[in-house]
Amino acid sequence: MSDNPQLLHVATFCGKCDCGCPELFVDPTAEPLKQIVITDDFGQRIQMSHDQLADLVEQARSGALDAAALQPA
Repeated sequence: MSDNPQLLHVATFCGKCDCGCPELFVDPTAEPLKQIVITDDFGQRIQMSHDQLADLVEQARSGALDAAALQPA
């Protein structure tokens, strides 16, 4: 989880362990091109716009990301 109190939590991906799972946040105080924040379990983060997140969601819905999700760990 992020220690930035400005971030609004949207989702946790995994959540079945206590290992610091990836999370999705909105930072309403950031510039519009950086308001979407995804953190990983290694302390890294990426920032993107709402439009970029919408594109990612649409690709996931269409099945375009299925092959990547099925790759073995």
